[in-house]
Amino acid sequence: MLENCKSAKERWGGVSEIIDRWLQERQDMLVQFCDLSEGLDFDLNEDEAGIKLRRLCQIMMDYVSAGHFEVYEQLIKESQELNDTDALKQADVLFTKIDKTTDAILDFNDKYQETDDLESLTGDLSRIGENLANRFEIEDQMIDVLHTSHKDLVA
Repeated sequence: MLENCKSAKERWGGVSEIIDRWLQERQDMLVQFCDLSEGLDFDLNEDEAGIKLRRLCQIMMDYVSAGHFEVYEQLIKESQELNDTDALKQADVLFTKIDKTTDAILDFNDKYQETDDLESLTGDLSRIGENLANRFEIEDQMIDVLHTSHKDLVA
């Protein structure tokens, strides 16, 4: 039994580091989002707004990709190996909700990668901000269900 705990710690102790790095990227994305949003309310010219918008789109795509292809994958794998079927069922529901926000983020990115027209940016930023807030709440629930609940097993 002690060997199983040691093995779990070796296998899943790094998941916390992946999550920490990803949450730091979330914070960086929020800084970019706020910087662009506040700039639009004041004196940001179109060129500056375009640069900040491209930067925001890039970090959003990096964040979403890391979530789907690194973080979520590790969280699911951890729960599978710990045979936590209840957590996996809850995760399915949460992933469905996350996918909706992913679609909105991809649409936002696609729109602003293809246009220099920033006329609707303020409204689009408001909507994407709501999607991001919703996504963060769901992701936090997912981390709680798939990882935090196992912390005693991997500590």
